[in-house]
Order: sequence, then C-alpha cells, then structure tokens
Amino acid sequence: MAKFTGIRSLLVLGFVAAAFLAVVCHAAEFPVSFDANFVVTSDGNHAQVLDGGQVVNLALVEYSTATFASKSSYLFGSIGFNIKLAPGNSAGTVTTFFLASSGDAHDELDFEFLGNVSGQPYSLQTNVYAHGVGNREQRINLWFDPTAEFHSYTLRWTRELITFYVDNTPIRVFRNNEAIGVPYLNSQAMPILAAVWDGSTWATQGGKYPINWAYQPFVASYQGFGVDGCLVLNDDISYCATGPVDAWWNAQHYQYLTPEQITTLKHVQSNYVYYDYCNDKVRYPIVPPECVKNWYGS
Repeated sequence: MAKFTGIRSLLVLGFVAAAFLAVVCHAAEFPVSFDANFVVTSDGNHAQVLDGGQVVNLALVEYSTATFASKSSYLFGSIGFNIKLAPGNSAGTVTTFFLASSGDAHDELDFEFLGNVSGQPYSLQTNVYAHGVGNREQRINLWFDPTAEFHSYTLRWTRELITFYVDNTPIRVFRNNEAIGVPYLNSQAMPILAAVWDGSTWATQGGKYPINWAYQPFVASYQGFGVDGCLVLNDDISYCATGPVDAWWNAQHYQYLTPEQITTLKHVQSNYVYYDYCNDKVRYPIVPPECVKNWYGS
C-alpha cells in the first residue's frame, strides 16, 4: 500500500532539520545511545527516550503521531532496530521504520507492522521504491508474537543486493536488476525514519477495522541505535558510491545469498508470505521483471 504521504513528508522534514545538529558516530558497536545518531521529530510527550538513550518509546494517540529520524543520510549499510510492538487491540495502527530520499523519483525501503484486533496477529509489510517506482508490497505472517519481547528487524543494503531480515532470517530480497531495466537503489542517500501512525483507512483488512481510540496510547519500543553504513556528507554520494573498497558492504560475499539463505528465503515464501505484488494479477497482469530473480527462481 502507498504510505500515508503526510506522515512521510513530516518525517523527511524532521530529518532535514535534524541534519544541521551534528555529524555523528555511525559505527555498529552496541550499545549506542539514541542521541548519537537520531533525534526525536515529534513532541517529547509521545516520543520518550529512556534508559540513558537505550530505549525509545513511540506512543500513538489521537491527533498526534510519534516519530524520530536519523541525523544523517546513508548509502549502503546494515540498518535496523530491535522492536517490541504495542499489545492488544492495535487495529489500524502502523508501526514502521524506513529509509527514504526526497523528490518524485525518490528511493525508499520500508518495514511496516500492521496492527490487528485483539487475538489476531500483526502483519509485516515490506515495500521498495526505486527511482520513484514503488507498489512492491509483500506481506508476511510472523512466526512469533512481536508484542511479547524485542525482535530484530534489519535491512542489509549493498551494491547488488538488499535483504530484509527478521531475527537474522532473510524474508525478502531486492536484487540489482539494472541489466534487465529495473532501477536499483544506488544513487540516492537516505535518512532513517521511524513512526507509529494512524493507518485506519487501509492497514487492517483493507480498512475494515480502524483504530479504536479507547485503547490508546499505542506504544512501540525501539532499541539498537548503532548504524553500520556509509555516511553521506553534504549530499555528496561520490565517496560511498565509488568506495571505500575495504568496506564490508563492498565485499563480494555480501552481494549474494548463500545456498542456505536461499533455502530459508524460499521457506519463508512458501509458509509465511500471504500477499506478494508479484502474484497480484489484477494489479500486474504482466509479472514485473524482477520478481523471478528476487525469489531466486533463476
């Protein structure tokens, strides 16, 4: 589904303001304090930094969205969080982190957790925009309760491969298919953005179940604020785009999945994916060219 554009614009604008604050640490050592790499972009009542910067709680209430954003933009790297989602009746809520550049031809990578009525599981939706072309939604059922404890959700982004991970399990890839005319995300730096927002019109069973505000606040907790990526300074991507040659994201073994990872990915496809744009004949009578390759069908 298309992202709620008002929230996306708010977050990107918040990032732009934050970018003036500092050039900050971007190493992956843990623990890294929230304020080393990130800044709250909504009011402090609904985005609370706790435990000396080791935990951030985002609380959605009626008329107020909770958000934070990175102080810098990145091109390639390993980016993600440990997240514990709001329990109970979360229908209509969307808990997310994503990377997004600006403009009509923007790039974007999304993790979106779609709430549900009490007793029903969350769905995890991922999406990819490349040079302004998106609508590549995939949805999976998770194999655990994401409200009971923290789980890790990570994007590994290299020159040839973007991999979405849940607890180190690859659940989706977007390969560099420029050779067959599919744009790839390798020319636009992106900040990291996070939010809990109102997706009542579409998030839960196509909007059948909107948010019941009697259950507010809807609180999601985030941990893990290190960023192991190539930091872009002054909008100049040349350093990240051409090097450094010794950076891990340029190493050959990070440009593909191992046979074991491909087997795991196909297991996820067979057992947990319940919506894939590649299989939506109404939206795509002709299967998009990247689909077979992204599932390692050939």
